[in-house]
Amino acid sequence: MMSVLPYLVAAWVFLVGCYGLATSRNLIHAVGCLAVCQSATYVLLLAVGYRNGGTAPVFSDLKPGSRPVVDPVVQAVALTDVVVGATVTAVLLALVRQISKRHGTVDPDELSELRG
Repeated sequence: MMSVLPYLVAAWVFLVGCYGLATSRNLIHAVGCLAVCQSATYVLLLAVGYRNGGTAPVFSDLKPGSRPVVDPVVQAVALTDVVVGATVTAVLLALVRQISKRHGTVDPDELSELRG
């Protein structure tokens, strides 16, 4: 059960974010819920990269294969995911600010000019 728990937590966080995104009546709230969905990927990447008893992949003192190490690529991808998530959130909040300035509202139902 312990090996499945991080995947269940990631799925639960993602579903909570999707529920908030689907029921949101405010664009700022929607951006926050999208950030919650993004945080589920952090948990998922940490679950994929975790090794029980693993250490940093530095082989200067021991020969390779003598101890379990964690995968540094997964750690790099998780860090990149954090940076991309922060950037996307900042851009979306800037767009919400522009919508608020031009249309005077952040309620998506009141933005009739944006409909096709």
